Amino acid sequence: MTNQLLAVLCVLAGAAAGPGAASNLKPVDPAALQRAVEEQAAEMMLPGAMVVLRTPGGDFAFGYGATERGGATPPDAGTHFRIASNTKTITAAVTILLAQEGRLLLDDPVSRYVAGVPDGDAITIENLLKMRSGLYNFTDAPELGASLEADPTRVWTPEELLALAFAEPPNFAPDAEFEYSNTNYLLLGLVIEEIEGRPLADVFHARLFEPLGMADTLLPEPASNAIPAPFARGYIYGGPESALVDTPYPPALQAEARAGTLAPEDETDQNPSYAGGAGGAISTADDLAAWMDALVGGELFDPEWHRLWLDSPEAQDPAAPEGQKYGYGISKVAWGPNRLYFHGGEMPGYNSFMGHDPVSDMTLVIWTTLTVSLDGRPTANTMMLRLLEEIYVEPPGR
Repeated sequence: MTNQLLAVLCVLAGAAAGPGAASNLKPVDPAALQRAVEEQAAEMMLPGAMVVLRTPGGDFAFGYGATERGGATPPDAGTHFRIASNTKTITAAVTILLAQEGRLLLDDPVSRYVAGVPDGDAITIENLLKMRSGLYNFTDAPELGASLEADPTRVWTPEELLALAFAEPPNFAPDAEFEYSNTNYLLLGLVIEEIEGRPLADVFHARLFEPLGMADTLLPEPASNAIPAPFARGYIYGGPESALVDTPYPPALQAEARAGTLAPEDETDQNPSYAGGAGGAISTADDLAAWMDALVGGELFDPEWHRLWLDSPEAQDPAAPEGQKYGYGISKVAWGPNRLYFHGGEMPGYNSFMGHDPVSDMTLVIWTTLTVSLDGRPTANTMMLRLLEEIYVEPPGR
């Protein structure tokens, strides 16, 4: 997730919680929703997109474009894609399960499990979960973007990634501030592996994917850059660094792309080993809808731990207590009676959003195959804001 995505999510967070006793969902109008998807996708020049919506009024799926740029196969709810930072919800859930079982404490220092972390004796597991460690974000390192451009199939080891993170000094003291950093969740993945004594992919499968029936979700083996069929190919203008670091597209590039003389780069075959527990998983819209229903709906944790998870999001900026909140691998916005728990995912080639409102029993999953629009908007999350206007009588921010 980049600052572009955080800026979009702050639009949600600008909606203050207010009084109310019932959700304010509109009756579902499939034609209006499909039209909104098509209009937004065409405006952002998306090769493909997929939306799954679940409400008490029924389950709906809306596709756009094709699974490959210029192709003829439309995407559906069972099409695989790279879910990027939505993986953090999975890593966080396993971490909470380990805490529930007494195999770690949330106030354990990360140094108990991973050696060599700057300030590791002062950074707790909870600091990592809540993005409050102060550690430099390794995906901001220019070496990573350059490597993905030159050799997208390179296999990265956690040690190499941590070396990028630790080459820069921490940005602040542990728990002093909030800053979104993929380094936190890379470390949590290593903590899980240390406790479980097996690869993170095996832990995810045994603890979550298999019990929940998520047969189309996986964390690939480190050496694999494959995606199970059927899958959607992912694209980006300007190369991988455009998804890792917020750099506006030059006007000349925008003009060429809009004129059809510049095609986006195909990033499908990148090796996601650089993302690990921070963003390496693959899934489908159907599986992610089931995941959010289970995660927010209370199927994973004991009641007291589920309440702790629900209450974990705290304001990122103490001066704006009703602003953007982030907790144990989850963001939250409240407006009127509604409580939307959500996360986003962004990596070269793909953008996605998944959220569940337990008050209205509404689940929304969106993925797109163009990471950032030519005018710099994270595509799935921009579409999310448009669709919430169709889903809620009073959408957030109104």
